Amino acid sequence: MFKKILIANRGEIAGRVIRTCKALGIQTVAVYSEADKDALHVKAADEAYLLGPAKVSESYLNIDKIIEIANTSGAEGIHPGYGLLSENAEFARRCEEEGLVFIGPSPEVISKMGSKIEARKLMELAGVPVVPGITSPLADVEEAVETAKRIGYPVMLKASAGGGGIGMQIVRSEDETRKAFESNQKRAVSFFGNGEMFIEKYVENPRHIEIQILADGEGNTVYLWERECSIQRRHQKVVEEAPSPFLDEETRRRMGEAAVKAAKSIGYKNAGTIEFLVDENKNFYFLEVNTRLQVEHPVTEEITGIDLVAEQLQIAWGDTLSFKQSEIKRNGHAIEVRIYAEDPKTFFPSPGKITKFVLPAGPGIRHELGVSEQSVVTPFYDPMIAKLVVKGKDRNEAIEILKDALSRYVVEGIKTNIPMLQKVVGHDSFVSGDTTTNFVEKYLQDNKKTVTK
Repeated sequence: MFKKILIANRGEIAGRVIRTCKALGIQTVAVYSEADKDALHVKAADEAYLLGPAKVSESYLNIDKIIEIANTSGAEGIHPGYGLLSENAEFARRCEEEGLVFIGPSPEVISKMGSKIEARKLMELAGVPVVPGITSPLADVEEAVETAKRIGYPVMLKASAGGGGIGMQIVRSEDETRKAFESNQKRAVSFFGNGEMFIEKYVENPRHIEIQILADGEGNTVYLWERECSIQRRHQKVVEEAPSPFLDEETRRRMGEAAVKAAKSIGYKNAGTIEFLVDENKNFYFLEVNTRLQVEHPVTEEITGIDLVAEQLQIAWGDTLSFKQSEIKRNGHAIEVRIYAEDPKTFFPSPGKITKFVLPAGPGIRHELGVSEQSVVTPFYDPMIAKLVVKGKDRNEAIEILKDALSRYVVEGIKTNIPMLQKVVGHDSFVSGDTTTNFVEKYLQDNKKTVTK
């Protein structure tokens, strides 16, 4: 096993990786920007090195500096966490060239799955269901209009290299297509340096359900059940749970087997997630592959008892999977909510100093933290500051534990989305399991109507 690894990330995920490394006796190297010099992950690691200024392009995205620190510190591998450089094929390639183990899939797989168009092509070839659409970039807005007419409105206009909802928009008419194409293409160029756009059929009232997979270097691949991630705002997940309250056992099995087929078809190795859209009739369609550990991985850990970070490390070291598909059991129900430093009504970031931070404790409660009392939340990075994960013997118990935990969760000095989360998990539609991707949009519309009365 590794003796020392570098974590090329920050916040709660850096702390999460460090925790497993400590349990396995692996020394850890943290990296940090000037804005993060007092961050929790810096204090938790065995060693910590300054990357550069607060600006992310000059610190956490500085591949040369990260590689230099890894070599200087004697790290044998690099764990990229999620976000930042985690799905950067060039970073993974540089690690290989420097003799460092990239704790994730190969640069070739990352590159292929980084293009939504290329991913669609490969999944179609593998026989994995995909949403009706195109498998080549749109030449211009006129082709976009003609393609949308052929597929039939509504359609989803997407940036091929996009992520986090950027460059993505539902369009329901030719006029909307013309307006959306140019603006989303500009955003795609700005954020990803790639303006390729494509169109696929928009699935009405879908659920966003993803399958966690693990694959070793010998081709052994398993699925660790699903996560329901339908509650989103701006196409970013807010609440995740496992198992899905919507799936029956047969659909669950078919989705798991499709995910394994998808992973094997591209030679996937390490932990990954195959994301699907599921319609009202339980037809499922490939959405994308996340070639990294997901933010919501703790809910899978809670229902399976498997430490996904430990599995990542063991696979990267060259070990084969120590269990078979038939040995992966489900136990209970888990729900994760993301705590953001943001206004709960506008969703705008709320940077500042946390003057009071009180965490609920008790059976079935787990915390993943990027901050503590007196921490300063800066405007430079993603505003997620923590995750609250709960587990119950069934979904009803998990919801009750979550409601109670949120009522006792105290953050002062900044605004958070906790009030919004409390309304979501207390909503009749959530309690009944009616959680399509339109949930937050409908909730906010209802909320606005209530406010104006």
